[in-house]
Amino acid sequence: MYRTLVIATRNKGKIREFSGLFSESGLNVCGLDDFGPIPNVIEDGKTFEENVLKKAGFTAKVLGLPALADDSGLTVKALKGLPGIYSARYAGEKATDEDNNRKLMEALKGEGDREAAFVCVIAIAVPRGPALIYEGRCDGFIAETPAGTNGFGYDPVFWYPPARKTFAQMSLEEKNKVSHRGKAMAELKAEGAKVIKWLDLRMAEEPV
Repeated sequence: MYRTLVIATRNKGKIREFSGLFSESGLNVCGLDDFGPIPNVIEDGKTFEENVLKKAGFTAKVLGLPALADDSGLTVKALKGLPGIYSARYAGEKATDEDNNRKLMEALKGEGDREAAFVCVIAIAVPRGPALIYEGRCDGFIAETPAGTNGFGYDPVFWYPPARKTFAQMSLEEKNKVSHRGKAMAELKAEGAKVIKWLDLRMAEEPV
């Protein structure tokens, strides 16, 4: 029977985080670097959910093992949801965090409505059949000017009202308690036993 869960990424930090979630499950958690070369997934979905389901499902089918994938980004109300699924490459394919933040601030110049939200979607898929979906969301605003040196991405411009500071001004511990990714991972962790049972049942149905 399967005892491996593939995290569909080569990011060692992400792999460590998810390994911690399943540390008591008996699963062997690994990343894409633990396998030979596999084709890249073309994330051409129109939503975070479409992209994450495609990534997790594709990885599971190619490797014949359960796979977990996550996708996240920033949505801004005044920009009709942008940068959204394009968050990492908002200012271009090779854009830096600074490039993306600069473009965002320029796009919101003079805009009164600065409502925004970080969204994270996690999917767990098996080689055949359905997938499990977990989502986390954190609402806030885009600050008038960047502030803080912690974090990454849009953290310096994302103002979180309850803390009265940007994500980049918060410690990692503070941020993980309220962030979109922290919430999605907490939801997944809370259902850890159910997830393992679901995987056992689904993988038992897979052809040998």
